[in-house]
Amino acid sequence: MISDEALMAEFQGGSREAFEQLFARYRGPLYGYFRRRLNGDQRAEDLTQETFLAVIHAVAHYEARALVRTYLYGIAMNLLAAERRRRFRDSPLGQPSPEPATNDAPDAAMWVRQALERLDESEREILMLREYEQLTYAEIADLLKLPVNTVRSRLFRARMAMKGHLEPAVRRNDAMTSEASNAARLARAEGEAL
Repeated sequence: MISDEALMAEFQGGSREAFEQLFARYRGPLYGYFRRRLNGDQRAEDLTQETFLAVIHAVAHYEARALVRTYLYGIAMNLLAAERRRRFRDSPLGQPSPEPATNDAPDAAMWVRQALERLDESEREILMLREYEQLTYAEIADLLKLPVNTVRSRLFRARMAMKGHLEPAVRRNDAMTSEASNAARLARAEGEAL
């Protein structure tokens, strides 16, 4: 398999096939990146397309200072920031407009999403880049222009905060399950007694 960097070099030389391979490799991951942050399929698809359009327009200026993957996520982060500014600006009285929610998520996914929303924005972004996008510590550091040790410490804090936010939800679910099973046992016992 050809490396992303080699494909980008070929694309700079005019190879359409190289771009198509990069598109095939990163379309899904970038779409997931936007979808998880915007909760909207259509806008996520639009921003994914805009990311690749930006690559096409800037191909002549691309310098291999970082991995292509980091380059693509850097473009995606800039587009996401612009989208959030646009939503904030277009919302009444400068209030952040709610991002469309997906109601088809199971309870566990809903709890994770809610716990993520409760994290500090910088910790949330680092956690999502590491866990969802599977970027390395070094890639996250390059992308966010932070020292690697800062990435590690923020990731640790984010994971501990997530654990703290999720444990009460798990305990509530266990309590509800326990209550339901106790009620079922009681109903069976009453039925057997009659």
